[in-house]
Amino acid sequence: MSSSGMSIIRLTFLGTSAAAPTLHRNVSGLAFKADTDLLLFDCGEGSQRQMIRFGTGFAVDAVFFTHFHADHYLGIIGFLRTLGMGGREQKLVLHGPPPAAKLLDQAIHLGVERLAFPIELVELKGGETLDRGSYVVKPVRVDHRVNALGYVVEEKTRPGRFDPEKARALGVPPGPMFGRLQRGETLKLDDGREVRPDDVMGGARAGRKVVISGDTRPCPALVAASAGADLLVHEATFSDDEQERALETRHSTAREAGRVARDSKSRRLVLTHLSSRHDVDTAPLLAQARAEFSGPTEVAYDGLTVELAVRE
Repeated sequence: MSSSGMSIIRLTFLGTSAAAPTLHRNVSGLAFKADTDLLLFDCGEGSQRQMIRFGTGFAVDAVFFTHFHADHYLGIIGFLRTLGMGGREQKLVLHGPPPAAKLLDQAIHLGVERLAFPIELVELKGGETLDRGSYVVKPVRVDHRVNALGYVVEEKTRPGRFDPEKARALGVPPGPMFGRLQRGETLKLDDGREVRPDDVMGGARAGRKVVISGDTRPCPALVAASAGADLLVHEATFSDDEQERALETRHSTAREAGRVARDSKSRRLVLTHLSSRHDVDTAPLLAQARAEFSGPTEVAYDGLTVELAVRE
């Protein structure tokens, strides 16, 4: 992958239910297409079937777990077996907060003598920056009943736009020299003059940023990490009348998710991880989030695909 930005950012919601599957919703799973990479955030039971159903493919490059409640990771057991039977050979890296190493080591050895491809287990505490070429992944400690992480996926700064008219005016002939300028090279022309990239390129453009909350109470760390996000995917397990339950279980209400989006100045909010009570009737959750956040807001459903346009 180049470091000049991602061509594609596309999220496919594989499961949007909290704790247990329902008639309409599977448990947590999110497929994230980042340029040529396919990332998987959480892998609840049945995630691989959802990947078939929604056409994401199985060519996953890395898996990131938010935490290790059963509804967020038990699907990895069958998924790894399917990958092995499909002839996968390349290494797969599984990331998550402690006790990732212990739990996942047990999971990958269940029901099979050994996998046909290597697995690497990486424990994350929050605060790291994982460089993945054209983008980075940053885990953030959040506030749940167990060790839990949210994740920031952020495209690196993209170069400014190349201005061919300026280049021509400076005497640069069209062709390979245009490409060299766009790659950051300084040219020396036949008459001895130098033309620098800065002479023909616009200002650098900020990359796109997506934040995935995982399971959490609203927390300052996540608000700070979400600053200016193009998309905030925040859990909204409960509604206003279940506030006490949200506090007890360390989850968020839809209204609280709206406040996180508002306070972080995120551009767009998608609510997910819904209690079975809100399996079909999501209108109250949407209304409560919109009462706090004025930006575009929607409630995720299984199979929802969100694609982010390039920032200009």
